[in-house]
Amino acid sequence: MNMQLLKRLYNIYSPSGKEEKMVKFLCSYVRQLPGNISMSKDKFGNLYVVKGESESYPCLVSHIDQVSHCNHSKDFKAIETRDIIFGYSPKNRRFENLGADDKNGVFICLECLKKHDAIKVVFFREEEVGCRGSSEAMMSFFDDIRFVIQPDRKGNSDLITNISYSELCSEKFLEEVEPEKWGYREENGLMTDVLTLKENGLGVSCINVSCGYYNPHTDEEVTVKKDLMKSLSFIEHIIEDCTDVYPHILDYGYWGRYDYELEDEIYEMLNSDPTLTPKGLYDMYSTTYPYLGLEDYERIYKDFRMFGGDEESINEKMNDYEERRGL
Repeated sequence: MNMQLLKRLYNIYSPSGKEEKMVKFLCSYVRQLPGNISMSKDKFGNLYVVKGESESYPCLVSHIDQVSHCNHSKDFKAIETRDIIFGYSPKNRRFENLGADDKNGVFICLECLKKHDAIKVVFFREEEVGCRGSSEAMMSFFDDIRFVIQPDRKGNSDLITNISYSELCSEKFLEEVEPEKWGYREENGLMTDVLTLKENGLGVSCINVSCGYYNPHTDEEVTVKKDLMKSLSFIEHIIEDCTDVYPHILDYGYWGRYDYELEDEIYEMLNSDPTLTPKGLYDMYSTTYPYLGLEDYERIYKDFRMFGGDEESINEKMNDYEERRGL
């Protein structure tokens, strides 16, 4: 694993709307890679990279922003243990958001860009605040691609083929991807850039893949190293073995604007930080999910307290959280 590159990405604080340092680093890094590589930016600041010449290209996308409610101290460090990586401030003696969502995806994109002779990659801005970057994507860039892969999913085994009841890919593509052979399974997912591209008219198969981060959008976010490498190996298999173009037109089906999986994410956040309030959750997610009101977060919060245990156990979680924050 190229740990030097991964830690460099983690150490660049790039909250939504302030990704300039990350863009500067990516431009510098990509320019020194071997091969025939060209780069361009659109009016929104998304970065497009083409390597090699081919009739059709595999395409990877990732987003370069991280949630802006988690700040980095000046002495922020990405701490590596045998199995995991986490963010930490020695001076403040506290955990801080690693930004692995989606710098793990950026890492995978860069490693694949370095390895493969013909590939396209896009780095989107402002995914965390409503997929603003991909909403402004230069769609002609995707005219000669086979498929789009986005490594932007927590965990180590999810293959997102459906978002908000909208299918993202063809059966033929799934058959040739062989997810079960690589330890992945089909799942429904949350809003991210590949769905926005499909809504903008992208006519090929797309997937979102687990890439080894856990506890996203919190200061307790971690990367499990072997799970990140599992994702990289899986994506390299798709690039090397899925050589056809895999057409697919977005089928909205039943377009449910409510993402029930969002509740699971909020439950995880409340388990990690029980001091969060409905108003805090609303402020955190209102841009990404503008169709949810404060009353929705109040209901989710109430359900969490009802099903997450009695008052005593919740208080214990809160005490434990405060102790961890004081480390």
